[in-house]
Amino acid sequence: MNVLVVKMSSLGDIVHCLPALTDSASALPTVRFDWVVEEAFADLPELHPAVRRSIPIALRRWRRQPVRSLLGPEWRQLRQNLKADRYDAIIDAQGLLKSAWVASRCRGLRVGMDWRSARERMSSLAYQHRISLPGNVHAIDRLRRLFASALGYATPSSPADYGIGQSGWRVTGGADRRLWLIHSSSRRDKLWPEEHWIELARLATDAGFTVQLPWGCQRERARAERICSACGRSGGGQVEILPLMGLADLSAVLQGVFAAVAVDTGIGHLCAALGVPSVSLYGPTLPERIGTVGAHQAHLVVAKGETMRSIEAEKVWATLRSQMLRASPATVAIAG
Repeated sequence: MNVLVVKMSSLGDIVHCLPALTDSASALPTVRFDWVVEEAFADLPELHPAVRRSIPIALRRWRRQPVRSLLGPEWRQLRQNLKADRYDAIIDAQGLLKSAWVASRCRGLRVGMDWRSARERMSSLAYQHRISLPGNVHAIDRLRRLFASALGYATPSSPADYGIGQSGWRVTGGADRRLWLIHSSSRRDKLWPEEHWIELARLATDAGFTVQLPWGCQRERARAERICSACGRSGGGQVEILPLMGLADLSAVLQGVFAAVAVDTGIGHLCAALGVPSVSLYGPTLPERIGTVGAHQAHLVVAKGETMRSIEAEKVWATLRSQMLRASPATVAIAG
């Protein structure tokens, strides 16, 4: 059974879709997925064993020069890729006009959310089979129900299984004491103040951890440099700025990280998918609908009327320490 998934962005939304593929592969052992995804995220779906190939699309880049892009060779190649196979089902897991438009360019039964369920209601007109989904559940649960209904099996009640982690990878003996501080977000109102990151990094290094700072653009690199410069070296730990990495390399490196702190951003969801104990910080978004899901995940949520500044570094460190102790109480001695 060949199925095409249309879920182009963003990183967190793509991660949310992975458990639905695990469910499908368990219920239908012969199912294989192709996945239309933004070029920046094309490495991620292929980490799942049920995915045969990613089909990269560059709508974000093309919209800067739409006429030239739609007349150029990349669009012609994409059209050929989309029509290369006839699918038993084409599942639009995004529910937007742009994703419905992409789905309509493909060959097979188009399945998506109905008028009440889709984020952009007009997208439902593009589907030949429309599915009603509840709006008061987590995005992962909605997608698991969507795929189950589309492919004809009962929605499992088991915990979400992202299908991309390696069991047994957790560091033993306390030799690798790396913490990731994921400080970047595409929205300014999701950011945690730099001075809080600096204080948290100092608490971690004082306890003997190596703090690592990922980044994805020059603005984020500059923030990482300021945090690193303000911390120096203390307590046997240090602060490091990571090199720029693609998603496949980033995922591989993450599987050796002991724990993480993140704002509401895609890499935070990737941590949850890979089983990294994490604390996620939420201000304008609701974790009960789009928060990280998985083992050893903690959420700290801003009180009504407050800003991200109100989340104190000491509270974040105490919560992270608790998550690390629960995840590996016998193998890591955590100071502080």
